[in-house]
Amino acid sequence: MISPFADVSPKSKIGKNVTIDSYAIIKDDVIIGDNCHIHSHAIIYPDTTIGNDCQIFPGAIIGIVSQDLKYNGEKAITIIGNNTIIREYATIHKGTADRMQTKVGDNCLVMAYVHIAHDCIIGNNVILANNVGLSGHITIEDYAIIEGFTGIQQFSTIGTHSFVAAFSVIRKNVPPFIRVARDPLQYIGVNSIGLSRRGFDQDTIHHIEDIYRLIFVRGLNMTNALEAIEKEIPETKIRKQITEFIKNSKDGIVKGI
Repeated sequence: MISPFADVSPKSKIGKNVTIDSYAIIKDDVIIGDNCHIHSHAIIYPDTTIGNDCQIFPGAIIGIVSQDLKYNGEKAITIIGNNTIIREYATIHKGTADRMQTKVGDNCLVMAYVHIAHDCIIGNNVILANNVGLSGHITIEDYAIIEGFTGIQQFSTIGTHSFVAAFSVIRKNVPPFIRVARDPLQYIGVNSIGLSRRGFDQDTIHHIEDIYRLIFVRGLNMTNALEAIEKEIPETKIRKQITEFIKNSKDGIVKGI
């Protein structure tokens, strides 16, 4: 059902069983999938695609041009995956020439007043709590949880299954499977509870803990830690995932204990 008081462009494409409430605005060249609910006063700007089964709550603004002063009108896009919830007054800016897109994956929860700047790529099953602020060009991998009032520096990467405590300031990459907190931000342990809830067995969790013990606890520099991992830790897909993440973090990762 589309309210007669909604402003829906005839140049948009609206899926089946979509509800658009009064005073919502859908601009040109917007695609909205099936079974979505666009609440009152939400605004969806051009070149935005919303997946199926999404909820966009009042005051949310999706796909508006970025605040990047280098933006020069390029035809960048915004993509929201399936079954994703965007809560009140969240803002999601379209991409720029860097990645040409801003993307939020499937099954994500973007809580109230979150800001997702241009060229951010957010994976599936990610939770961004109230007032999280993402600068441009950030990557957040699947299943990461960022608690409220956290700020993240441009070009940072937050690894899969990681957990970031509230009121954090992220200036370095956060490797996968860990928890970070305190000020300045540092490693406080493996995200064992989250991993267990998502079906990781205890042997796998202990394997991850053994890897991070060498990286963060033993007091080795990063070069020596990576060498120790190769010598002491059995080669697995997870070991490779962690070590490659660290090797690709050119500006470094969060501090150890």
